[in-house]
Amino acid sequence: MENTKDLAFDTFCKLLLHTFISQTEHPSRAERKRRDSFGMFDGYDSCSEDTSSSSSSDESEEEVAPLPSSLPIIKNNGQVYTYPDGKSGMATCEMCGMVGVRDAFYSKTKRFCSVSCSRSYSSNSKKASILARLQVAGKPPTKKAKVLQKQPLVAKLAAYAQYQATLQNQAKTKAAVPVEGFSWGNYINSNSFTAAPVTCFKHAPMGTCWGDISEGVRVEVPNTDCSLPTKVFWIAGIVKLAGYNALLRYEGFENDSSLDFWCNVCGSDIHPVGWCATSGKPLVPPRTIQHKYTNWKAFLVKRLTGAKTLPPDFSQKVSESMQYPFKTSMRVEVVDKTHLCRTRVAVVESVIGGRLRLVYEESEDKTDDFWCHMYSPLIHHIGWSRSIGHRFKRSDITKKQDGHFDAPPHLFMKVKEVDAAGEWFKEGMKLEAIDPLNLSAICVATIRKVLADGYLMIGIDGSEAADGSDWFCYHATSPSIFPVGFCEINMIELTPPRGYAKLPFKWFDYLRETDSIAAPVKLFNKEVPNHGFHVGMKLEAVDLMEPRLVCVATVTRIIHRLLRIHFDGWEDEYDQWVDCESPDLYPVGWCQLTGYQLQPPAPQSSRDSQSSSSKQKKKAKSQQYKGHKKMTSLQLKEELLDGEEYSFLQGASDQESNGSASYYIKQEP
Repeated sequence: MENTKDLAFDTFCKLLLHTFISQTEHPSRAERKRRDSFGMFDGYDSCSEDTSSSSSSDESEEEVAPLPSSLPIIKNNGQVYTYPDGKSGMATCEMCGMVGVRDAFYSKTKRFCSVSCSRSYSSNSKKASILARLQVAGKPPTKKAKVLQKQPLVAKLAAYAQYQATLQNQAKTKAAVPVEGFSWGNYINSNSFTAAPVTCFKHAPMGTCWGDISEGVRVEVPNTDCSLPTKVFWIAGIVKLAGYNALLRYEGFENDSSLDFWCNVCGSDIHPVGWCATSGKPLVPPRTIQHKYTNWKAFLVKRLTGAKTLPPDFSQKVSESMQYPFKTSMRVEVVDKTHLCRTRVAVVESVIGGRLRLVYEESEDKTDDFWCHMYSPLIHHIGWSRSIGHRFKRSDITKKQDGHFDAPPHLFMKVKEVDAAGEWFKEGMKLEAIDPLNLSAICVATIRKVLADGYLMIGIDGSEAADGSDWFCYHATSPSIFPVGFCEINMIELTPPRGYAKLPFKWFDYLRETDSIAAPVKLFNKEVPNHGFHVGMKLEAVDLMEPRLVCVATVTRIIHRLLRIHFDGWEDEYDQWVDCESPDLYPVGWCQLTGYQLQPPAPQSSRDSQSSSSKQKKKAKSQQYKGHKKMTSLQLKEELLDGEEYSFLQGASDQESNGSASYYIKQEP
C-alpha cells in the first residue's frame, strides 16, 4: 500500500489556500495584517522578520510590559487563548487578584474567580481590597500605577504558562527517552552508517504500512530558526532515512546542510504538506534564508508541485499501530528463567512498545520479573503447558488475585501447524541448536522429549543436568534448530559437547560413538523470507541474556534467515544469533518512539575491563576451528544420511541469502 501522497498542483494550491478561504469570510483587521493566504506572516514577503505592524491609537495609549518571548499560547478545554492582556481569554479576579482562564470564572461578567469573592466584593472590604491590590495609598491610582499593576499579572501569567509548559514537557519525556551523550543521528552521520529500514520489522509500529517513505518526501515541521514567540512551521525534505529517524533539511536551503536536523518521522511534530493550511498554523521561512526570495508563495508552489508527502492519515496509522492488546494484570504462562525446562504463571506489570514486563505470580515484592515481547515464543496462554505436556511449576497461590485475569488465547503468536503423523522427530535424535543460555553459540544437541503440537524438549550435549532441568523447548518450525552439518556447510563454528576430547569434531564419528542418528533434514524449517537485512545495518536489539535491555547493535553476518547481532562497543563473544523475524529486533528510533530506554554503545572503560585472557582463549579456539579440514557436502551426505538423498545448498560466510529459496535441496534420483 502506497504511503506517500503526490502533491498535484491544483491539490497543493487548494491546501495552501484553505486558510485564506476560511479566514476571509469574516476576517478581523488583526488577522488580515498577521497572515496571508499561505498561512505565512506578511512580513516575510518583504524578508523582514523583525518588522512589526503598527498599533492602533487606542492600543498604543496603554503601556504594557513586554511578555517573555518563550511564553506559549495557552490552551484550555480545546480553546486557544492568546497572550493575556486582560481581555483575550484570561481574566483577573477583582477581589483576590487571582489570574485564570476567563471561561472558568464566576458570573456572566467573569469578574470573580468564585462565589466567595463575588460576595466579598460587595461587602465593606471592597475599597480596601482594591487599594491593597493597587498598592497605592493616599491617592487615586494614576496611569503609571495602572501600568505597574500589570507587572504582577504578567509575572503570574508567565508562571502559569511555564507550569503548562512543564506539564507538556513531562508528557513528552514519557514518550521519548533520550540517552545522555548518545544521538543516533550523530552516530550515523559521523560513521556513514546505514540503518535497517522499518519494513524489516513487521512486528514494530508501522512495520507493515510504512509504504514508500523515502528520501525526497516533504513534510511540515516546526521552524526552529525563528525568533517569533509563537510556534511556527516550515516545509522540509527528507535527506536521509535511518529507521524511524529522518535527516531533514528546510526547503530553500538547497545544498546547505548547516541547519539539517534529525527527527522521528512518527513523532508528533511531523505533518504532511497542507497540514498547516488546514489547521490554521503559520508557515514561516527560516531566518537564515528569508532574504533569498521575495515571493515565498511562488517558491513553494514551484518546489512542491509533484513532490511526495506523508498521507493525511499518517499520524492516525502511527497511533493505531501502537495500540497493544496485552493489558496490565493479565495472567500468562512464561518460561521459568531459573529452570528453562518449565513454565510459570506471571502477570503483566507494564507494556512498553509491545514489550511486556512480567512479574512471576509468587513474587511478593514484584522484583522477580521477566521481559519479553508480546509475540515472543516464550509466553503462552494459561493452560498451554498442560495441553502439550510441558513441565509447569504450580503456584503457591491457590486463587487469582483480585483484578488479575487470564489473557485470551488469541492474543498469542500462532505457530505453524505440523504433521507429526508420518516421519517425525524422535527422542535421541541429534541436531544443532542455538544455546538459549549462550546465544553466541550453536551447539551439538539432542531431542530429549517430543511434546504435542510440534514442540520439542532439547538438551545441549555435554552440559545437561541429570534431572533435565536445563532442557529447553523449541517448536519443530523454530529457526533456532538446524540439521546436522548446518554449521559445517555455512562456515559457522559449532560448539562441541563439553569435555569431548576427539577434536576436530566430526559428526560421523560422534554419531557412531553415541549410537545416535541425525534428525532428518526434511523435518526442519527451510523457509527463508525476503527480510531485507544486509551486513552492516544498524538497529536496536534486545540483549537476550539481559532481556530488559535494548541496545545499539549491528548486523555482522547473515546466513539465510539467521542474523549475527553484534552489540556496538562490546567484544564479539557477546554477539547473539537471532532470527530475521525475531520480535526482539527493532528499527533505529524505536526506543525514542515508544519511551523505552536505549543502551548506548559500551564506553571504552567497559571494553578495557574485559579480561585479556578471555580474549586470548576465544582467539585460540577460533584459530583451532579455522584450521580444521572441512568435509565436503558429498562426504557429509554419505556418512550421515545413510543413502537418503539430501544435501545442503552451500552458503558462503558473511554473505546474505535474502530470498524465498530454501537452503536444503532434495536431490532427485
